[in-house]
Amino acid sequence: MNSLPENNFVEMTGVVVEDGVFSHEVYGEGFYRFYLLSERLSEQSDILPITVSERLLVDQDIQKGTHVKIKGQLRSYNNYSESKSRLVLTIFVREIVTLDTEVLQNCNEIQLHGFLCKPPIYRKTPFGREISDILLAVNRAYGKSDYIPCIAWGRNARYIATLAVGTAITLTGRVQSRTYTKKMGDTTEERTAYEVSITKIALQTERETVADQEDAIQEN
Repeated sequence: MNSLPENNFVEMTGVVVEDGVFSHEVYGEGFYRFYLLSERLSEQSDILPITVSERLLVDQDIQKGTHVKIKGQLRSYNNYSESKSRLVLTIFVREIVTLDTEVLQNCNEIQLHGFLCKPPIYRKTPFGREISDILLAVNRAYGKSDYIPCIAWGRNARYIATLAVGTAITLTGRVQSRTYTKKMGDTTEERTAYEVSITKIALQTERETVADQEDAIQEN
């Protein structure tokens, strides 16, 4: 863990739900993509995209049904098609090991240090639940940044809604998937979005928690 970046760290366990497929190559190094099912404390689960180097798969049999533990980063990139750009998220693997079913424990945690790059969007559900959506810019090596959509609830939502663009924050949460329906002319299309559900947040200058996630059991 000490060798992994401190401003963007993901650790999770889960079950591979489909065999990996070749994704792309960078400087002669091939990368594969698969999806991991991560269970919540409730009966719900998240299916999350994973990107892993072929060099980490040597001597490891990663296929559908395999239980694995992953450490890495949540990264973003822009997918361009038909002159449109769409933000795509993936968990970029730095370490991966297979696990025996008997020792598998549910784990899905992310820690991010970054900056608000858009004004928070605060709203209430029809049932009065408070929600804030933010986009967090997290610095990466070589002058790059990842842009991570995050969602906060209750007291965290109210607090985040007061923060200005450019505020440096530290947050802890879980990576989750969410399906939604997008209208495309006369038809509708079901899509999946990925985001970080925030459980704790603090100003980076303070390094102390200002609000814990309320109703955490209900959300997980």
